[in-house]
Amino acid sequence: MQPFMTSNLAEVTSVGRRPVFPPPSPPSSGHDRERLACGFGGGKVPVTQGTGAGDQEPDDRAGRSATGDPAEPVRMTAWVHGRVQGVGFRWWTRARALELGLAGRAANRPDGRVEVVAEGRRGACEELLRLLRGPGTPGHVTVVVEQFDAARGDLTGFAEA
Repeated sequence: MQPFMTSNLAEVTSVGRRPVFPPPSPPSSGHDRERLACGFGGGKVPVTQGTGAGDQEPDDRAGRSATGDPAEPVRMTAWVHGRVQGVGFRWWTRARALELGLAGRAANRPDGRVEVVAEGRRGACEELLRLLRGPGTPGHVTVVVEQFDAARGDLTGFAEA
């Protein structure tokens, strides 16, 4: 979250020794909305075009096909943030993925994240994503950022890398 910045010091008041800032106004242009829609992965959330000025809303189908068919083959890449290395997280992810019939890998990243790449039915990938965000994971997951793409068909089994 970015700090609130104002050039008008009259807008800032103090309560005790702690300044209180007015709430930020909503973004006024499509450029501002696009900037605010950017996530941890650096990708942009698609924005639907409205009928009038200033009525754009983020598209909740980000990364999904128009059909959203649960049997559609997809490739999901998820970056899992938190305390997820050295706690059995990759092993746990592999077990869940194989139970769901997915192929792919779970790999430690140098920055402390675990990258999960899974390919199979959309419904199974979405279930794995739900499990990654759920309370039963080893370690402590703080956030999961995902991306869905077309299946490539080049993965077999599920590896811990």
